[in-house]
Amino acid sequence: MPTNHVIHRPSTPYGLDDVQPEFLVKRYHQVRQFTDRLCQPLMTEDYVIQAMPDVSPPKWHLAHTSWFFETFILAVADPGYRSPHSSYAYLFNSYYVAAGERHCRPRRGLLSRPTVEEIYRYRAHVDQHMVAFLEGLQSATFERWSPIVHLGLHHEQQHQELLLTDVKYNFACNPMRPAYVTPDLPTPVPIVGPLRWVSFLEGVYWIGHDGQGFAFDNELPRHRSFVERFELASRLVTNGEYLAFMADGGYERPELWLSTGWDTVQREGWYAPLYWEQRDGVWWMMTLAGMRPVREAEPVCHVSYYEAEAYARWADARLPTEAEWEIAATPLAIKGNFVEHQTFRPVSIGPLDTAVPLGQIFGDVWEWTQSHYSPYPGYTAARDALGEYNGKFMANQFVLRGGSCATSVSHIRPTYRNFFPADARWQFAGIRLARTIRE
Repeated sequence: MPTNHVIHRPSTPYGLDDVQPEFLVKRYHQVRQFTDRLCQPLMTEDYVIQAMPDVSPPKWHLAHTSWFFETFILAVADPGYRSPHSSYAYLFNSYYVAAGERHCRPRRGLLSRPTVEEIYRYRAHVDQHMVAFLEGLQSATFERWSPIVHLGLHHEQQHQELLLTDVKYNFACNPMRPAYVTPDLPTPVPIVGPLRWVSFLEGVYWIGHDGQGFAFDNELPRHRSFVERFELASRLVTNGEYLAFMADGGYERPELWLSTGWDTVQREGWYAPLYWEQRDGVWWMMTLAGMRPVREAEPVCHVSYYEAEAYARWADARLPTEAEWEIAATPLAIKGNFVEHQTFRPVSIGPLDTAVPLGQIFGDVWEWTQSHYSPYPGYTAARDALGEYNGKFMANQFVLRGGSCATSVSHIRPTYRNFFPADARWQFAGIRLARTIRE
């Protein structure tokens, strides 16, 4: 319900509940080991591939997440700390200008050295020093370093997701269409009920993180926002529904598209979501389990903002604003198809989801919103290199919400703001429709 009487709790960037050093050590091990676990299906050759500039090789993800802890914690807290190699600071910095010079991003796939074995030794080196550092924290130093450690862990979880999306893109560029995981067994085709609409009242709502637990700085400050009456679709748009859009000439009708979207469709030759291809009249799609026929009951995935917006227009609807999405999601339990389930793909809506007004809010696919990625009122980025984490990307991007099948359940929140350019398709992104209620 909208309200003007919510207590505003002051927040600090990367705010945290009080936790003990023992918990932080345990959490550090959990996150770092899960990254290693995600790499277990890979062969040595898989670690080096970079099929496009937006993709990074798995080897680079492993090194960069270690560089983060090394650069922002170990090198600052311990003047005597030494990296295994002086060039790692140059090779594995991503976009932190204040942290020094960087290797050219599109050329990360040209780094045959350091080897995969050397990268794993680098991770072990950083882990050894980080665990010793965390175990030695006292109350005063714990308060200083705990927020940055948590930031590093959530940063690594972001790269766990990117590792999976990047591996999928790399494998899709291979004519053999290799599988990252064993193909799933055929299951009965579920029946997806008709889409329903769930309405929400107009009013003033609190938007943004309330300061309890971890949050990225772009989720702050908490502020009030007025919204008109609106309604959200009860579930995600399915492959079957998107096929109907395609069959109705969706990719050939310029009136459905934003100008830059239509230009992109023409220039790139888009005719279906990324990873879809037609064989003898049957649509197939690339998954992390290899190629398989498109399942109409599953949520459509790997569509750009342009495609999501065009589909919404075709369906006589629109995309939600990020405020509308957050208002709808905040009261709901964070349950869904996350990376811990190891399905590594969106799945059709289940009986439990159909029993609630809004299904699939969390997990499965990131949901495009119509909101430009911009700062909340009163937002200021930190002045050091960590201030470059989110703030400097607040232009020419759109916000996505809810997480995906490649996101960790411990990483997502109703206030989490993901962001990508309008033409990005390699991320696990899909569509939920919205409508404005007119009296």
